[in-house]
Amino acid sequence: MADKHEKEIDGLLRKIPFFAGLSETERAEVGEALLFRNFRRNDIILHEEETSRCLYLICSGKVKILQISAEGEEQILAIHRKGDFFGEMALLDGRTAPATVIALEETRIGLISRETFTDHLRTNGKVVEGIIALLCARLREAWLKIRVIGFADADQRLRAVLMDLGGKFGVRDRRGVIITLGITHQNIARLASTSRETATRFLNRTRREGEIEILAGKKILLKPPFLKKAPNL
Repeated sequence: MADKHEKEIDGLLRKIPFFAGLSETERAEVGEALLFRNFRRNDIILHEEETSRCLYLICSGKVKILQISAEGEEQILAIHRKGDFFGEMALLDGRTAPATVIALEETRIGLISRETFTDHLRTNGKVVEGIIALLCARLREAWLKIRVIGFADADQRLRAVLMDLGGKFGVRDRRGVIITLGITHQNIARLASTSRETATRFLNRTRREGEIEILAGKKILLKPPFLKKAPNL
């Protein structure tokens, strides 16, 4: 059982650019230093402006990254699931967290301390290469979000959000692309900076017109007619 757990943790660490270039022995050292915490649905994992000294690795479950406006409106910036990670910005610069993180379901998090991270940073140049790759990826994600929000038309924003979810969490089959995440209308709306009612009307209309299909577990099938109408990002 221990070997299975260690292999699973090693597989998760391989997905983090910081640690992908480490040897198996070095990754095992990081894995041994992990601290684990369990969160229930709607638990706050990390508060915006909280000082964090850890990298958060999602071992199971999924979370949403969000900011709250001055009016109290929730703006979802991203959704992460098993194998994803967050908190790297505060880990790198020591500043407070730029967003709040909330569990969308029962979630298990592995915490990697800043000390563990910096120990490997000092001794392994591949960690630096991983940081550069990560920052470039995060910058691309930020530009994509800016472009999505920049669409004046809510339909375009919703199409862009579903295409982005399809790219990150999609599985292609003969019918199209299945978004396997299992996401509510409310969270789709918040990703697209629109109301839940607008998102629901859009999903119902595109379903009636044969562009999408709602599957069990809140999964969404994006059919070829939908994929052809996707906005350029």
